Amino acid sequence: MARQLFLHPVLLAAACLLVSVVLCNAGVAQAAWWWPRWDSLFPSRGQQQHHGGYDYHDNGDGSSKSRVASIVTQELYGEMFKHKDDAACPAHGFYTYASFLAAAARFPEFGGDGDLATRKREVAAFLAQVSHETTGGWATAPDGPFAWGLCFKEEITPPIDYCDASSTQWPCVAGKSYHGRGPIQLSWNFNYGPAGQALGFDGLGSPDVVAADPEVAFKTALWFWMTPRAPKPSCHDVMVGRYRPSAADVAANRTAGYGLTTNIINGGIECGKSGVPQVDDRIGFFREYCKLLRVDVGTNLDCAQQQPYSS
Repeated sequence: MARQLFLHPVLLAAACLLVSVVLCNAGVAQAAWWWPRWDSLFPSRGQQQHHGGYDYHDNGDGSSKSRVASIVTQELYGEMFKHKDDAACPAHGFYTYASFLAAAARFPEFGGDGDLATRKREVAAFLAQVSHETTGGWATAPDGPFAWGLCFKEEITPPIDYCDASSTQWPCVAGKSYHGRGPIQLSWNFNYGPAGQALGFDGLGSPDVVAADPEVAFKTALWFWMTPRAPKPSCHDVMVGRYRPSAADVAANRTAGYGLTTNIINGGIECGKSGVPQVDDRIGFFREYCKLLRVDVGTNLDCAQQQPYSS
């Protein structure tokens, strides 16, 4: 049930102004960042879909092997996402700490591979990337631009229904829209289909569940993070040191580090050039979260010198 807010008229006016600023900022983000990025986010529509080797495991007593809770406590989660539950954020009340942990339990290797510094850095990288995708912040926002991650749960006024009719393996369902939803802003039928297949929901017939169920929403983001889709490695493998560049990767200067995860997510739009504000925003979130987790950011933060993936 939606909470009712009773504000003093002056505070109400201020709140309305804040909502207007956030929504206006979201409109800029949609125009500059959300479109047309989806072809580069999940480009391998014609290739065999890989679900990866990442599955839920428990300790025999129903408890998860996930170690994420030891890295990001509920208190720290609140510090990272100070404004996600503000009335100004369309996703307020959606991205709960419990739903994040429940989704992480499905992928225990997330935040679970490598030494403590490696595990912290990977979690910081994932949260930074999804924060950029869902940010409601702006340069002069209260508490700064990097306190407004997880503000949105779906794309605002999508320009198309993101149906690729040529993707016969994952055919669109009439009347359904496959616009950006969830922390990673999952988009296109050729992504909803395999995500649903891997995670156990009807991605093609019920894509709305990604913006209705916070656990499913986080799972789709982690599914993308953990799943290699040739020629791209998984973001997980990059951040934990498992990435082994091919000859083509070496020639394209695709070096391991946070910048390569940006290339995997949206390289066709943001990589191979300098002065890209989206990249700066992604790095800003990453620096902020690494600071909160007390871990260094590592090397190769941007992708300016990397060639984007061609497919």
